[in-house]
Amino acid sequence: MGPKVVRSDPAVRAMFDRIAPVYDGMNTLMTAGIDRRWRRAALAAAALRPGERVLDVATGTGKLARGAAALVGSTGEVVGLDASARMLARARRAGAGVRWLQADAMAMPLDDRSFDVVTIGFGLRNLPDTEAALHELARMLRPGGRLVVLEIAEPPHGVARVLFTTWFRRVVPLLGRLAGQRGAYAYLPESLRRYPPPDVVAAQMADAGFEAVTWRWLPTRLATLHVGRRGASS
Repeated sequence: MGPKVVRSDPAVRAMFDRIAPVYDGMNTLMTAGIDRRWRRAALAAAALRPGERVLDVATGTGKLARGAAALVGSTGEVVGLDASARMLARARRAGAGVRWLQADAMAMPLDDRSFDVVTIGFGLRNLPDTEAALHELARMLRPGGRLVVLEIAEPPHGVARVLFTTWFRRVVPLLGRLAGQRGAYAYLPESLRRYPPPDVVAAQMADAGFEAVTWRWLPTRLATLHVGRRGASS
């Protein structure tokens, strides 16, 4: 019996359509610009090589996808997939070198085992079922292919947890109201509450057929990076 089929919430897609014009600016503001460093860490963990095929899921405005395209070069291919048409419109305007595809990350219209690397940055917590999503991401990878998951996560204790609670649960919703997107940036702390702890995400990756799964906190301990390799028999 295969993994259950779950579709993404149309209301979440509509929310991302609404915030597309302010998305990049708000990300920079919310993270004090360190989101660029986090994306560089994700690309380094992907260990991309010229000629590889890469799928960037929940690509948004395409920053991670364009970074991947620069690394795989003209002999490689990068597909940036997102459910939000307005996010993809901004991604297209930002530059070429990536094939953009509007689709549900929970049921991607792509062939099994067709990519060497799959990345997903700040997108897994927005999908309705983390376990089902990881199975769908695994479906995209050839045996031995790599998955890289970059995501904001709640620190378990210490100064980082205090900062996280204050910033994402109090300040970020206020910034969203000032940007005219109160509902969307009230959604952010709620999505973070629902997102599983990093060790649980790692266990779910293993259950989805990934091997050599590792994870670590990134600078500021407000984001995590998970890496795994699709097993030959999965």
